[in-house]
Amino acid sequence: MHSIFLYIVVFVFGSIVGSFLNVCIYRIPRNISIIMPSSRCPSCNIPIKPWDNIPIISYILLGGRCRACKARIFFRYPLVEFLNAISYFLVVWRFGFEWHTLVYFIFCSALIVVIFIDLDFQIIPDRITLPGIPTGIIFGSFLLLDPFMRHSSLGIKSSLIGAFIGFGFYYLVAEAGYRILKKEAMGGGDIKLMTVIGGFLGWKGVILTTFIGSLSGAFIGVLLMLFKGKEWGSKIPFGPYLALGAFITLFFGQEIFYWYLSRQIVR
Repeated sequence: MHSIFLYIVVFVFGSIVGSFLNVCIYRIPRNISIIMPSSRCPSCNIPIKPWDNIPIISYILLGGRCRACKARIFFRYPLVEFLNAISYFLVVWRFGFEWHTLVYFIFCSALIVVIFIDLDFQIIPDRITLPGIPTGIIFGSFLLLDPFMRHSSLGIKSSLIGAFIGFGFYYLVAEAGYRILKKEAMGGGDIKLMTVIGGFLGWKGVILTTFIGSLSGAFIGVLLMLFKGKEWGSKIPFGPYLALGAFITLFFGQEIFYWYLSRQIVR
């Protein structure tokens, strides 16, 4: 019962933070303060009452519409709240409830903000990545766990190498792409994001994140060409796929690692 109650509290807390993430996703790329003014309906600009701003539940009770003007509320709002709540739930499930849990909460929330801002604006704001680089290295060096060996710490060596590889590899890819294709193949935001991910997940995390991100990005890219008429070479934001790869690495890196080793042993 104690564990169930803890997971419920964590899920509710994650959904509340997710409500704030919606504010960040909307306001950060528009250079609007995330503190003031209070949340308002984007259609009629009327402030949202506290009882209409309960994560997930209010959206359901209101039928997905603003109480004042009846405009449809973007489904993304409860989706972000739910995704953040689930990510917090998974963090506690995987890593327990210790000091590193709070750092993983911040990491997951930052990835969610990156996903939706990059989808909308094809940018990854420095306000998220630049503080994330020293944060990832500091906590990765002394507090966080190795996602591939969860009972051991990540350590300063793995964290620093991860940040270095995350930056260096993606910087080289961006430079090579620009020289060969004569256009920007990868943005600076992706480079800084992978530096953050390397600090949090280590060098093995960079490799697995890159593999999963590239695979999922290629798969979605093909689908967009087939069903949305996207042309070959069209610019597609890569940040969401890197963030997806980081999520999978964080929660399931150990299982993937041991699965891969078992396949090599069988061969």
